[in-house]
Amino acid sequence: MGAVWEGGMRCTVDAGGFPLVVDEPPSAGGTGQGPQPTELLLGAIASCFTLAVAHSARKRDVALRGLAVDATGTYDGPRFTAIEIAVRADAPGGEELARLVAVAERVCYVTNTLRGDPTITVTTT
Repeated sequence: MGAVWEGGMRCTVDAGGFPLVVDEPPSAGGTGQGPQPTELLLGAIASCFTLAVAHSARKRDVALRGLAVDATGTYDGPRFTAIEIAVRADAPGGEELARLVAVAERVCYVTNTLRGDPTITVTTT
């Protein structure tokens, strides 16, 4: 995965062969032509958790309908101090959905990475 700066506050990310435009809003010096990096982070959380719930349902032969996941971050300076993941589905509901969510928490790569306090190394070439 890599990013190439295009000027201003815009870059293009090669996400597995899929180009993603990333930009800041005009209020932050960008042109608003793409999501902000923090929006991509929340999108990665929401999408990974969605797929983890769907995977959990499929493995257990649970009929899943109308699944939607929202990820919301609370900013404090240059970072999120909290991230909330809200899961809803038309079916199943109640305890069955809660069981699927519990399994998803164990298998979601993105949330497990964030919970694990990964080491980040920056180099120059």
